[in-house]
Amino acid sequence: MSEEFKVEIVNPEKSFLVKDDVSEVVVPAFEGEMGILKDHISIISFLKPGIIKIMSKSGDENYYVEDGIVEFKNNNLSILTSTIFNLADIDKSKQQDLLKQAEEEAKTDINDQSKYLADQKVEVLKTLN
Repeated sequence: MSEEFKVEIVNPEKSFLVKDDVSEVVVPAFEGEMGILKDHISIISFLKPGIIKIMSKSGDENYYVEDGIVEFKNNNLSILTSTIFNLADIDKSKQQDLLKQAEEEAKTDINDQSKYLADQKVEVLKTLN
């Protein structure tokens, strides 16, 4: 019996990624990193800034995401996000630009929730360097 499920990542511009041979996905949920395997219970959760890790027969992939919603139901994982980058496609200058923007955002006068999210972005982006 197959231990694989389907994942689809959508951003405002397009369907970003569709894979049918996924064995595990780790998402940065607000509750903490969440590993999803086939036949996981149905869930809906919010994403915080972090790395989505996709393990599949066709190879492992890592994506930087800033926000979004994740839903798993009937062995279909849907991720809706406004900001996502494949880490394999991000060069050092793009990482530095994202980090600089996040650090500037964290320094502004913002509410606690926005400050938390900005600090998460900075922390994740620093680990990429």
